[in-house]
Amino acid sequence: MNTRLSTGDRQTGRWPGFTNWSNHVRGRRFAGQVLIYMLLIAVGILLAVPFIWLVSSSLKTETDAFQVPPSFIPNPVQWSNYVVGLTEFPFLRSTLNTMLIVVWVMVGTVLSASLVAYGFARVRFPGRTALFVLVLSTMMIPTHVTLIPQYLLFRSLGWLDSFKPLIVPSFFGGGAFYIFLLRQFFLTIPLDYDDAARIDGCGTFGVFWRIILPLSKPALGTMAIFTFMSQWNAFFEPLIYLNRFETQPLAVALTTWVQTAHGAGSMHYVPWVAIMAVSTLIALPPVMVFFFAQRHFIQGVVVSGMKG
Repeated sequence: MNTRLSTGDRQTGRWPGFTNWSNHVRGRRFAGQVLIYMLLIAVGILLAVPFIWLVSSSLKTETDAFQVPPSFIPNPVQWSNYVVGLTEFPFLRSTLNTMLIVVWVMVGTVLSASLVAYGFARVRFPGRTALFVLVLSTMMIPTHVTLIPQYLLFRSLGWLDSFKPLIVPSFFGGGAFYIFLLRQFFLTIPLDYDDAARIDGCGTFGVFWRIILPLSKPALGTMAIFTFMSQWNAFFEPLIYLNRFETQPLAVALTTWVQTAHGAGSMHYVPWVAIMAVSTLIALPPVMVFFFAQRHFIQGVVVSGMKG
């Protein structure tokens, strides 16, 4: 076997055939990446089809919206569907109701969950691990199991048909998932920062407010995005606690409006294309928030899982 190296091989220290093997590996890696991207694009287009059809149908006539096979290009474009939808549906009032709930729940969740997570991550006390496991175990309890006790509690407090059952619980921990997410992120912050802050005169709450929270913006942003998505699309709990149409958020008000327009015995017909126009406006804010904040969302999720 000839193992003599050429002049170029002696200079680079590579055996004959190494360059061809390296190019082959790089070629296979590139082909694998291309295949993965093609698969992701195909799945992304497949998942986007319902939303594209919704937007397209909101600009069609009602006859064209339900034709088979469907067409994704409206011809002619019916902008009047949005005028009819916004005229018939109390969009502004329902949006204000939704924003009120979303903002207060985000504030309560961020503050309370970060405080609880800080206690589990930074404060040493007996039974800390057992208590944290107990908090995580609440994630396995179905929401419907606690629905009746919560309803009876809020009824006894006189909170029915108000925003209190939807807002006040967020100020008491914010949920086990958010506590876990923030605790994992807090564990990635070196304890040296806490010691330096205590030397400068900060107490336990001062370390939390001045050191931990400013360093936790990615995780807090991720939690804020999660909270916004869940509360903007919330349907079940507002349906249970809010009875008057004037107090209902967008998701519940839209369903009530559709039932009123197309339910049994309805006297006032609203075109489906106008309903699709309103649905498009309701769906746009979560899509826009995730589109512009996806980098912070992914960064917060990835960094929060680095340390257990």
